[in-house]
Amino acid sequence: MKKLLIICGLLFSAVTFANAQDGQGRRGNGGGTPEERAKRQTEQLAEKLKLSDDQKSKVHAIYLEQGPKMRKLRDSLGDNREGFRAVMLKSNQENEAKIAAVLTDDQKKAFTAWIKERNEAMKKRQEANANGNGNNNRR
Repeated sequence: MKKLLIICGLLFSAVTFANAQDGQGRRGNGGGTPEERAKRQTEQLAEKLKLSDDQKSKVHAIYLEQGPKMRKLRDSLGDNREGFRAVMLKSNQENEAKIAAVLTDDQKKAFTAWIKERNEAMKKRQEANANGNGNNNRR
C-alpha cells in the first residue's frame, strides 16, 4: 500500500513538473509557440474581417514573421520593460500597416475599429491591475 502511494505521489509530481515546464513563458491567451499564436491571430482576424484564403495566408505570414522578432527583442532587452514596450509598439504598428495593405477598404475600417477596441480593453485591464483590482486570468 505504501509503495502504491509513493508511486502515485511520484507520478503526480512528475506530471505537475512537466506541465509547469511546458507552460513556461505563457501569459493569458498569448501563450504558445509562434506558429500557434500566428494561427490563432490569423483565425481571429479572418473571423472578424471575413478574409479570403489569399488574405489569410498573407496575414498568417506576417504574424509568423513577428514571433521570432519579438523573441529576439525580448532576449536582447532582458528586463528593460520600457525599452521592450517601445520597440514592441513600433513593431505592432508596422505589422498593422502590413496587414492593412492586404485588406479591402471595408476590411481596413473594421480592422482599425477592432484595433481601437482591443487597445481600449487592454488599457482597462492595465488600469484595473494597477489599482489592484485586476485579474491576471484573461480567459
